Amino acid sequence: MKKYFLFCFFSLSFLATAQEFDVGVKGGLSYVNLSGNGSEVSSFKGKLGLYVGAYGELFLGRIFSLQPEILFSREGARWEHETLALHDQPYTASMNTDYLNIPILTHLKLHEKLTLLTGPQFGFLIVKPEIGSEDPIFYQGDNFLDKSVYRNFDFAVVLGFRVRLGDNLASELRYTHSLTNLFDKKHPALSPLDLGNANVFRHSFLSIGVEYRLKQLTIF
Repeated sequence: MKKYFLFCFFSLSFLATAQEFDVGVKGGLSYVNLSGNGSEVSSFKGKLGLYVGAYGELFLGRIFSLQPEILFSREGARWEHETLALHDQPYTASMNTDYLNIPILTHLKLHEKLTLLTGPQFGFLIVKPEIGSEDPIFYQGDNFLDKSVYRNFDFAVVLGFRVRLGDNLASELRYTHSLTNLFDKKHPALSPLDLGNANVFRHSFLSIGVEYRLKQLTIF
């Protein structure tokens, strides 16, 4: 019972204290790839992506804060296959996977201008890539890869740093690594492609960007 009253007391004390809450926008570029072991004839190569969105930062003290975000993120990779050669050249396709990502990051202030950030990210695939060919090279003689091979949800972890450049402007560097397989690895449409690694490939990317604080609010 004593512990219960102490918990209620500290919770009410926190709620009764005015808290600062920043609202802003952000965006940047990413170098994206699919981590996983390809086969002897098939591989994924990195490509440039981008992200743009908004954030809110709730300050929980002098050095801690919590920052949820909502981001549109273009990810993907370039796929190369040696045996699907067209006109004596390896078959190459650019795969753009568009996600609505929701990172929920914990910030630890290391210095007045330097902050460590880490936390989970929840991603929802909103546009599945259209990968096609003039020749019927896919499953059962299709010209397009079946979109149902892609999974709709992605869970990732984020680690990075933010550098304060001014009162309202900051830059950030992040590494994001997915823990969820991009594909439904047992889908029959993947069998003839010989991707390798039992069709297990996960997004990983390094991103650099800026964020701009639009307004600082005081909440209770």
